[in-house]
Amino acid sequence: MPDILLSTLNARYAHASLGLRYLLANLGELRPRAELLEFDINQRPVDMLEAILARSPRIVGLGVYIWNVEATTRLAADLKRVRPDITLVLGGPEVSHETQGQEIVRLADFVVTGEADLAFARLCGQLLRGERPLLKVIAAGEPEAADLALPYELYDERDVAGRVIYVEASRGCPFKCEFCLSSLDVPLRQFPLEPFLAAMQSLLDRGVNRFKFVDRTFNLNLKVGKAILDFFLERQRPGLFVHFEMIPDRLPAALRETIAKFPPGALQFEVGIQTFNPEVCERISRVQDNEKAGENLRFLQERTGVHVHADLIVGLPGEGMESFAAGFDRLVALGPQEIQVGMLKRLRGTPIVRHDGAFAMRYSPHPPYEVLQTGAIDFTTMQRLRRFARYWDLVANSGNFGSTTPLLWAGSSGWPFGGFMAWSDWLHAKAGQTHGIALARLAELLFEYLSRADEAGLGGCGPDIAARALLADFKAAGRSDIPAFLRPWAPTGEERTKRPDRSQPLPPRQSRHAGQRGPRD
Repeated sequence: MPDILLSTLNARYAHASLGLRYLLANLGELRPRAELLEFDINQRPVDMLEAILARSPRIVGLGVYIWNVEATTRLAADLKRVRPDITLVLGGPEVSHETQGQEIVRLADFVVTGEADLAFARLCGQLLRGERPLLKVIAAGEPEAADLALPYELYDERDVAGRVIYVEASRGCPFKCEFCLSSLDVPLRQFPLEPFLAAMQSLLDRGVNRFKFVDRTFNLNLKVGKAILDFFLERQRPGLFVHFEMIPDRLPAALRETIAKFPPGALQFEVGIQTFNPEVCERISRVQDNEKAGENLRFLQERTGVHVHADLIVGLPGEGMESFAAGFDRLVALGPQEIQVGMLKRLRGTPIVRHDGAFAMRYSPHPPYEVLQTGAIDFTTMQRLRRFARYWDLVANSGNFGSTTPLLWAGSSGWPFGGFMAWSDWLHAKAGQTHGIALARLAELLFEYLSRADEAGLGGCGPDIAARALLADFKAAGRSDIPAFLRPWAPTGEERTKRPDRSQPLPPRQSRHAGQRGPRD
């Protein structure tokens, strides 16, 4: 039975906690006395409690994040009711700032704020020696990356077989975007490259094919970024996929040359545009060359096989719907495969709060602390934009409607935002929901909308063009179950409804994210 139990509630089973593995790897002489136990937020707190108590730990460390704080608070409360003698230690972004007033902090014995890799080990050593620190909230310093033991051997065979493998070559961010927690994590600290790449080789040797780098700025250091890309390029094999977050306006020739050599689908870049409005960028301390960012996105789209996932934020201080719409249309024209439309969140500790008064910012007090309204966007409009974001993910980002999606704006305004917003408003009025719409039902609603759009004054393409686009999308997805409403347009021999052929490959996005969908962490 372990003396120390490290646990967290992941967003879903397919995720594996990199943070917990760092804590375990850096326990030093206490490591044999510790165990890692992961859950996901779909499990019942009482069942998680049972699993924890079955191990009879003396110390329980819980990782607390924006997506799990409510469920973790219930777990912590139950734990302290049943076994108040167990020492409960909290850590993670959600309890690293603004600790006063948090119910989960009140329940805990100790809270380690910041990067707890080494501080947690020191605290456990004290507790197991019978020493009790005077302070409940313990501020961990920022450890040097070279002083940390790498945790990658702690991904077990279950992780290798079916989970996302998170890795990091650096910590911190030199930029100060006020909506982001990384703005508090300065300076950038690089892990020594040689041992890091050796760890990556070990993962490759064990059969890992999907790597997700959590570094905020992989392309900031040209030498290191190129070395990592070269490493994976030299080891290309079927199924190898690597995800990076990149600075949108920094893509020098040396990186471009290497990136262009990767086969299609081997790289995914998450590109945080957030806003194209220069006044808003300046207001939130974001440094971004919009022209250079656009040039880099065009290069990635036209000259490489990179899958680009670009981000825009709704509700930034002073940005209204017209400005956001212009930025959205600009981004669509640059051709990223996915556009993540995210609602601004008021993360604990971030300096975005300094704009609350001047720009009438109002946020939900409950996780994930999303913006409700601003001086530039009222609540009703914000709700429309929230639905727009959900439906865009459901239709445009899903990989299911690649041929059909552009028709939503081709026949109306010609501008993506206006055309898709009209569809979003219609869909909500028709379906009355943003979740739980079956794929076949969504396809039928698209057909209905595009077929009758002219008479509704929204533009449109008519049933023939809509049907051909939807049939092309069904074919691209490897589906042979032609819905009844499309049978009149199906080629000869495909009129009857067939059972789905599950042996067919998933569409591009589904195959990349199978079992991994949900809120970003």
